[in-house]
Amino acid sequence: MSADDHAPPSPCRLSVIIPVFNEEESLPLLADELAASLADVGVAHEVIFVDDGSSDGSFAAISALAARHPGFVGIRLGRNTGQTAALAAGIREARGDVIACLDADRQNDPRDIKVLLDKMGEGYDVVSGWRKDRQDPWLTRILPSTLANGLISRITGVHLHDYGCTLKVYRSAYLKPLRLYGEMHRFIPALAGFLGARIAEAPVRHRPRTEGRSNYGLSRTFKVVLDLLTVKFMDVYLAKPIYLIGGWGLGIFLLGGLLSCVTLYKKFFLGIFVKDQPLFQVSIFLALIGFQMIVLGLLAEILVRVYFDIKDKPGYFVKDVIGRTPAPKTH
Repeated sequence: MSADDHAPPSPCRLSVIIPVFNEEESLPLLADELAASLADVGVAHEVIFVDDGSSDGSFAAISALAARHPGFVGIRLGRNTGQTAALAAGIREARGDVIACLDADRQNDPRDIKVLLDKMGEGYDVVSGWRKDRQDPWLTRILPSTLANGLISRITGVHLHDYGCTLKVYRSAYLKPLRLYGEMHRFIPALAGFLGARIAEAPVRHRPRTEGRSNYGLSRTFKVVLDLLTVKFMDVYLAKPIYLIGGWGLGIFLLGGLLSCVTLYKKFFLGIFVKDQPLFQVSIFLALIGFQMIVLGLLAEILVRVYFDIKDKPGYFVKDVIGRTPAPKTH
């Protein structure tokens, strides 16, 4: 083992992460554009291609690019696990203070990385690309995306025109702590916003696809709605799930009690027997369901506390430390 093996990694201010799935034809042209664009940015950088289980020659193309371009890195995942997992793998590997993400299909223009970095220089922590002049079919891509963006903005409180645009830049301090699962990559700005990140967006170019074929379909719109429920829960109720589950349970339990009182009133004051009142069975059913939900909320509270204890993960995010040396991070 040489002395170089013990040397610390060279400083890298900008990391560019590109998830790749069956984009063999696009990669050589994209690499040339990236090399030219990053030279104009004028900061130390690395480019991380994450091959998400491609079935074509994408990883061979990535290997060739890494051999030709200094600072280009290739990661190959064992199988296709989706864009979120590919981005998470790239984020974990990234060494930059700032992390940029873009697609491999060349619809994002690498020259716009500088545009987003300039906007970040105004004091923002996350800058999202906004494809104002989007080059996609209106009915199957633009309309569902517009509806989804409006819904996400309203539910999360982080208002962006284009959550679906992969081209974004982040300060790594807000990206590294995130745990990304499922299809959560489109919600990263909202998740960073929950940590207190200052978020902006800037218009970027969007080019029509010229190589390969799209890997996205209309079904992604339905996944957005389901994932949005998870994001909202993580924001508001992750640390106190009993407020959601137990709150609903308490409401249902009280409704069952109220209906029971109505049943008793009818029996003693109106002479209507219980056997003639289906409402009595309904009240018992609601009371049981409510009680079970309250118990479920208590169990969720216990699981959350166990989760934070095992992970040694606090329920807060430290943005800055002044007047003392930060404690070393452990992994």
